[in-house]
Amino acid sequence: MAQVEATTERIIAADAETVFDALADYSGTRAKVLPEHFSEYEVREGGDGEGTLVHWKLQATSKRVRDCLLEVSEPTDGQLVEKDRNSSMVTTWTVTPAGEGKSRAVVTTVWNGAGGIGGFFEKTFAPKGLARIYDLVLAGLAAEVEKTEIEKTEIEK
Repeated sequence: MAQVEATTERIIAADAETVFDALADYSGTRAKVLPEHFSEYEVREGGDGEGTLVHWKLQATSKRVRDCLLEVSEPTDGQLVEKDRNSSMVTTWTVTPAGEGKSRAVVTTVWNGAGGIGGFFEKTFAPKGLARIYDLVLAGLAAEVEKTEIEKTEIEK
């Protein structure tokens, strides 16, 4: 079994604290920004960062659906880690400042892949597919927090 890894990132026009808070808001913002690949979304415990237990089904391909039950931790500032109780999958979200009023959001998912020829195809194709899915999540997150930032600016005027 080889470890498989998928990573994607995006610069978001909002400060790192705002982006991280939105990302950690499993009971509100997170549910809004998930694309159609996610279904049966349910917060089972907590709902805001550390200590959250969240469930969803992730449909990576037309035939591949993963039932995920994720425990959320915050090992360091600006970092959320989602560990799947149903598999070896671990997703790490890291949000850091990226200049005036901007932040960099990076998401990396790792898991133990299958062996043999199936493992070869998984290691070859799964990272690209998962990176595309998480790019959609980051795009939704960016749209949500950037809209909120514009609304805040309008109120301040």
